[in-house]
Amino acid sequence: MLRYLYGDELHRHPKLAHSMFKDRADQFRTRLGWEVEVNTNGEERDQYDTLNPIYAIWEEEDGSHGGSMRFLPTTGPVMVNDIFGHLTGGSPISSPFIWEATRFCLSRTAQARVAGAIMLTAGELMEGFGLTHIAGVFDARMVRIYRMLGASPEILGSEGEGRDRISVGLWPCSVEVNDRVAEKAGLPRALSRLWFQSAFGKTAQPRVARRA
Repeated sequence: MLRYLYGDELHRHPKLAHSMFKDRADQFRTRLGWEVEVNTNGEERDQYDTLNPIYAIWEEEDGSHGGSMRFLPTTGPVMVNDIFGHLTGGSPISSPFIWEATRFCLSRTAQARVAGAIMLTAGELMEGFGLTHIAGVFDARMVRIYRMLGASPEILGSEGEGRDRISVGLWPCSVEVNDRVAEKAGLPRALSRLWFQSAFGKTAQPRVARRA
């Protein structure tokens, strides 16, 4: 199932949270070789995890992490501005109607549909919170995944070559795209909406309390 949890709610699901941060360490440092910080518990965390983001997490039947993504509004600190702002011509992406998605992560044992389910959560947030776009930074390997899922972004800028290429992109809100992603994931939209509404209610309003 999909869970939507704020950072300050993760302590209620210790197994899910720990396995998510461990899978992030496994994916980003071990498999991809990124220079990320891993703590003594084997967890990958960064400064954006301290800002009470929303985590969209696929929870496996045993309560562990299958896949996840992290969301923050662009009105505060976000990677697309703080680290990759030069890829958008130096003009910050900042709007209450644009949120950033980062740390798209899949466990080694995740089923094929989990990637689509996690991608769908971005669409659910856009629809549910009345957003116009999701912004994100992604590497070359994700281009094929987005195309396969039927949710390719508008690329604003890129740097690097081959597998080292990094891009910043924007995904517009689109019910048609969301339906297509859900179909590819084998996930009924009604069920996806139910999971979102269970977390935020039918009249969803975000509550991101930023903490240093």
